[in-house]
Amino acid sequence: MGNGSATGSGRARVSDVAAAAGVSPTTVSHALSGARAVNAETRERILAVARELGYVPDRVASGLRRRRTGVVGLIGDDLAATPFAGRIIEGARRAGLERDVLLMVAESGGDADVERDLVARFLAQRVDGLLIARMYHQRVDRPAVPAEVPVVLVDAAPEPGWEVDAVVPDEAQIATLACERLTRAGHRDIAYIGTTDESRAARGRLIGIRSALGDEGIALGDDRLEFCSSDAAGGRDAAGRLLDGPMPPTAVICFNDQIAMGVMQAAARRGIRVPEGLSVVGIDDLHPVADALDPGLTTVALPHDEMGRWGMTRLLDRIDGTVAAPAESLHLLRGWLVERGSVAAPARV
Repeated sequence: MGNGSATGSGRARVSDVAAAAGVSPTTVSHALSGARAVNAETRERILAVARELGYVPDRVASGLRRRRTGVVGLIGDDLAATPFAGRIIEGARRAGLERDVLLMVAESGGDADVERDLVARFLAQRVDGLLIARMYHQRVDRPAVPAEVPVVLVDAAPEPGWEVDAVVPDEAQIATLACERLTRAGHRDIAYIGTTDESRAARGRLIGIRSALGDEGIALGDDRLEFCSSDAAGGRDAAGRLLDGPMPPTAVICFNDQIAMGVMQAAARRGIRVPEGLSVVGIDDLHPVADALDPGLTTVALPHDEMGRWGMTRLLDRIDGTVAAPAESLHLLRGWLVERGSVAAPARV
């Protein structure tokens, strides 16, 4: 393989890549576009040659041939202030690059009028499809998008009557993991601190926790159930009500890691050691919180990167026409337990 461009114009062509890689120009086109399957080893060799020659696809010509732009738009509701937004975007971005598709990202700030304007702007740019993302699991209305433009929801569920592909966390499975970690350690007196937010995530986790504890013969009574704002301040207040009672629980499951941080702070103020005197489990795996706490917070990670990847992959499959099945209203992705140091066997049974 030589260095630099193979043409007098200074720009490498498909034929140059094909000659250097020892394959046909058609194989090069398939490998670079992802339009058809190419042997993995051959594809890697072609990509390496393309990089060495500095080959850059002519997106304008390609788009005219396929009536596509090779660009997908993602609209999020609160990207700047949400720690998990980067994981969703990165998952979608990498999945797009693997198929030579660029991702354009915009934020609505949770304003419906702004989102409508962004949808219109993306359509004016002739994007091949749209990802509508939320930073926590909730319902969304159908945007004003022509039927021929594919749409996939990420971390969001469609309002009733809208058949669209959507990917969300499996809230019941996530809640079950949190419960199983505590019951496996021997806990029977378990409390749950949920959020006052009216969201599908809030409802799904509470249902999952009631079910998982019920399967173990543990009732989640009103004296073991608190609701608060989804932050550390809310967690401190809710934990105070639980810990100041005549018989505090031996363990607490929290709606998210920020609430869990507040619970651990409330316990420390009362001289209760975590995990010796109180075990705490969060949900999210918010690294700046979970890793910084002492002890580190055992929590259930949400599949943000995986949701972004699944959403982009399904959208591109719809664009390419390789998915014949009807729209999948909800595709559930599982979470996983991240073990740190906030769970131990109960001091009392």
